[in-house]
Amino acid sequence: MKNKQKNTSGRMVDIEQTLSAKTNNQNKESEKLTYGKQNYLILTAGAVLVIIGFLLMIGGGSEDPNVFKKEELFSFRRITLSPIIVLLGYGVIIYAILKKRKD
Repeated sequence: MKNKQKNTSGRMVDIEQTLSAKTNNQNKESEKLTYGKQNYLILTAGAVLVIIGFLLMIGGGSEDPNVFKKEELFSFRRITLSPIIVLLGYGVIIYAILKKRKD
């Protein structure tokens, strides 16, 4: 009878069972992740887009320091396409963070 106590309805309840049930519920709630699987997949896709955008910016240098290749350095790929892909990647990442999780 030492582990029993009357609850508000007058019934005798086991304190240890009540405490373990509350602890189990708290553990289950803390195990839930903030984001779902879909959010992480979208986040990964956004990160990949950002990496691809930065990889497209690489290059344009010259082996000879006395030679300047204007067409290669200021190409459409480096000046226009790459920044658009990087910004698109950041937009996808922001979308993944703000998207609500489906339960």
